[in-house]
Amino acid sequence: MARQIPPLAAVRVFEAAARHLNFTRAAEELAMTQAAVSYQIKLIEERLGAALFVRNGRRVALSPAGARLAPQVSSAFDLLDEAFGKVREEEGGVLTISAAPGIAASWLGPRLARFQISRPGIAVRLLATHELVDFARDSVDVGVRIGKGVWPGLRAIEMFPAEYTPMCSPDFLDRAGPFDTPADLLKVLRLNSDDVWWRAWLAHMGVEVGPDFDRSSIHVDSQVIESMAAMAGQGVAMLTPRFWQNEIAAGRLVQLFPYVGADSSFWLVYPEHRHATPKIRGFREWLTAEVAVESGAIAEPQPAP
Repeated sequence: MARQIPPLAAVRVFEAAARHLNFTRAAEELAMTQAAVSYQIKLIEERLGAALFVRNGRRVALSPAGARLAPQVSSAFDLLDEAFGKVREEEGGVLTISAAPGIAASWLGPRLARFQISRPGIAVRLLATHELVDFARDSVDVGVRIGKGVWPGLRAIEMFPAEYTPMCSPDFLDRAGPFDTPADLLKVLRLNSDDVWWRAWLAHMGVEVGPDFDRSSIHVDSQVIESMAAMAGQGVAMLTPRFWQNEIAAGRLVQLFPYVGADSSFWLVYPEHRHATPKIRGFREWLTAEVAVESGAIAEPQPAP
């Protein structure tokens, strides 16, 4: 069944005239003549069989029918504007990235200026969150996740291993060390010891942890906060060396043992059907090059099987 809607051009004129309550201003906004505005309004009135405006000399006001119609027409145009805006944003303009706070603040964020220099037509919005976003519902273009690279419906491209090893400040090492064996770490304050990386690293080193393992610890939800606390001499943190190269080189953090664990990886992910979207393709190519340069090898990361 065909929609019983007057011509959209005429409806657009009515919306502008109702908003301004002035045909001249509506004509100026729409780059039309006042006569053309009056003609379009008349078309709708004839279609409805009801007057939409009450004319009193040079002034106009909405009729009862016009007053009922105007807010609904305005809302409909707002919805259209939002819908078209989302499509414009999706296909150009703004790239929205979701990433965990640790990698967002310590690795990705400091590099995004280089991306915008290389792609000046794309603005970036970075969301730092631990939540696994719904790409459609949350209007997110790409994400960075930790895992094995398998998420239904998503293309996953490996960036680098999610490595972890204990670190602390030189001051804390002087006060609480030396740590001759990994078991010595059980005697000091550990940052975020409920993190699975702590147990995995200690297990690999042959250290058993008891039921009270989490008692001597400070619990935070971000590797960034862990690193700040560690550099402030508050304890030992399980950190990703790649994220803190500058701090290690500057002597603000000390890696306590050579072994670095890595049970998963960081992945660039996005909906499979958007693989060829220009702004996603541009970000993927840039990120691949960044990872290759940092890793010292010119090789494209491989998609997950």
